[in-house]
Amino acid sequence: MPDWLPALHLLDFLWPQALWALALLPLAVAGYLALLRRRRRQVLQVPSLALIRQAQGAGPGWRRHVPPALLLAALALLIVAAARPTAKLTLPASQQTIILAMDVSGSMRAADVQPNRLVAAQAAAKAFVAGLPRSVRVGVVSFAGTAAVVQAPTLSRDDVVAAIDRFQLQRGTAIGSGLVLSLATLFPDEGIDLSQITGARAMPGSPADGPAKKPPAPVEPGSFRSAAVILLTDGQRTTGPDPLEAAKMAAEHGVKVFTVGIGTKAGEVIGFEGWSMRVRLDEETLKTIATLTRGSYFYAGTAQDLQQVYEGLSTRLVVQTQETEVSALAAAAAALLMLLGAGLGLWWFGRAV
Repeated sequence: MPDWLPALHLLDFLWPQALWALALLPLAVAGYLALLRRRRRQVLQVPSLALIRQAQGAGPGWRRHVPPALLLAALALLIVAAARPTAKLTLPASQQTIILAMDVSGSMRAADVQPNRLVAAQAAAKAFVAGLPRSVRVGVVSFAGTAAVVQAPTLSRDDVVAAIDRFQLQRGTAIGSGLVLSLATLFPDEGIDLSQITGARAMPGSPADGPAKKPPAPVEPGSFRSAAVILLTDGQRTTGPDPLEAAKMAAEHGVKVFTVGIGTKAGEVIGFEGWSMRVRLDEETLKTIATLTRGSYFYAGTAQDLQQVYEGLSTRLVVQTQETEVSALAAAAAALLMLLGAGLGLWWFGRAV
């Protein structure tokens, strides 16, 4: 079954005690059989009626049992509906926003991922965006020593692709800054202080310049279903706020962060303008960020790995699984069976049952 089709999993009940009423259904069957035997004895006691029925030919046979059987099934469904069944439904997500938080530090020029880490990340990100449903908004945040919103969330795929193509390599790796700015982009009315992570001073009248707003009450991690952040980086944090503190902020907002580590695990020595250094991937931090926010961590050691990671994320992020009460469906099915049973009874015998 395609991933975008609605799927039903793990039926449960909010009031399972009501299901004990199903034990009464055998009593209803026994009562129906007793009623049939009583009618049969009455027919045998009146010879004229027996002769009339014999003259009319064979009786209704199996048809006489169809309307009562349908009504019995309807009663069973009504009992199930009273137990308030719930099911985990996998459905297309609505009003989804995805923030691509991408590392543009100097280490992204390393060529251990061909043709280099930055070009591979750009190509995979553009393919990912192209495969998303048109109803999904996409924003882009780049980070190195500081962070910047290079594209506010939009439905325009051309604008997103153009923003990804404009990446410029810079020094430093401020993973926490990229996360905080992504949250500020998703929640622009909460007055998150960005003066320390963007490298710019707070403007007069901005949220950071005025009195601090009271932060919202924390919610369950991963419970915010309208947005997600994909964090891609190839190195360790060298500046900016602690990435784990930023992850806790994301968890308090219920936003899942899916982390992608790109590059070889052994790292690579890169040189630029007379200096050189070995850049290593801090997988432990990325795994912790994903765990805190109820997201997932993915390792991409090659361009093909990265492409596959994004392909998997495109499916995971455009559907959502939630537990939904389906009592109405059981009640509707019961009503349909009742109407069908009554209709057949009137058609065949001139009475509902």
